Amino acid sequence: MVCLGNICRSPIAEGVMRHKVKEHGLDWVVESAGTESYHVGEAPHSLSQKVCREHGIDISYQRATKFSVADFAAYDKIYALAHDVYTEIQRIGGKNADMTKVDYFMNELHPNKNESVPDPYYGA
Repeated sequence: MVCLGNICRSPIAEGVMRHKVKEHGLDWVVESAGTESYHVGEAPHSLSQKVCREHGIDISYQRATKFSVADFAAYDKIYALAHDVYTEIQRIGGKNADMTKVDYFMNELHPNKNESVPDPYYGA
């Protein structure tokens, strides 16, 4: 799960996905990152934590990390949560970017629409 700063959208997506993985007894690794390093080491935004807590999901232990080219080798699936994030994933990967692993998160609900998840950090 990849967003811009890894404190709002992607931590929520990670938390919900981890919850679902556990609920269904799957042996999956789910993590999140940001394309920028603004918040590396920080916990998710307080409102992101609040939304998750209201649904019985604790994301307070998560810490922001930066997406890297090594993530293409480390993960089978990479979800971009917005258009600018998708473009940055491609830029970060450069010639090593296996974009067959990358998809828009919202395509799971609306296939091939390539919709962005609004960034709550800016009030959207």
